[in-house]
Amino acid sequence: MSQVNPYLPIEATVEKVIDETASIKTFVFRPKQPIAFQTGQFMLVTIAGIGESAFTPSSSPSVKDTMEFTIMKVGVNTEKIHALKPGDTVGLRGPYGKGYPVEKYFNHEVLIVGGGVGLAPLRSLLLTLIEQIEKFKKITLCYGSKTPDDVVYKYLFPKWKEIKGLEIVRSVDKCPENVKWDETVGLVTCLLDKVNADRDNAAVIVCGPPIMMKFATLKIYQQGYNPENTYLSMERNMSCGLGKCGHCGVGPHYCCKDGPVFTYEQLKDEPEIWD
Repeated sequence: MSQVNPYLPIEATVEKVIDETASIKTFVFRPKQPIAFQTGQFMLVTIAGIGESAFTPSSSPSVKDTMEFTIMKVGVNTEKIHALKPGDTVGLRGPYGKGYPVEKYFNHEVLIVGGGVGLAPLRSLLLTLIEQIEKFKKITLCYGSKTPDDVVYKYLFPKWKEIKGLEIVRSVDKCPENVKWDETVGLVTCLLDKVNADRDNAAVIVCGPPIMMKFATLKIYQQGYNPENTYLSMERNMSCGLGKCGHCGVGPHYCCKDGPVFTYEQLKDEPEIWD
């Protein structure tokens, strides 16, 4: 009996490109066949003749005909991806890894802490939670970016802020004098002081640049949130997606197989957790 080649990507067409910031774009791909995934799992996006890179979809898993990825331009592969236009084709391989255990969050408060382009995978989670918001006691999103110009999904926040049961607090590291910003100025960690949550039972989700994740997670831990209920979306060099290349190890764990979503309890004693 023949087996599906796990390294063979599914062809997908670029349907739309959305400019989020000067260095971040959202790509809407339409694969030739629907790809089911769990929020928090990742895919490998292939550019023919260039290579492939791991990204977590930013769209809801309930949308079957298209997949969205919000991608920052940081290297050769992402530079080629940023050059894509509607009608171009890519390959999508996956999904891989373990996503967010959403059902464990039912009947609990959910605190989401994100920074920069880390809001991309968190958007997928947030959309998933919003679709069944009556199952959660409260959802709070703390989001930080460098400046107001670096905020992703600017066009979505007004709609999100109208949703009953969802509270949003935002910050920027700094704000130029000529730019209007009527929310918090400071690191995203300062937003945690504004949150009133059940620290014993709340589910906490953290995603962003490693330095932001480090200090946000440490503050969450110091504030008394449960490490077993604190979920980290860990980014490593997930080259193969199958635990074969060994590039994405954190202690005994492989991000591509055992993650990329881990509890802080699983990783807190690993010395290279924030490397």
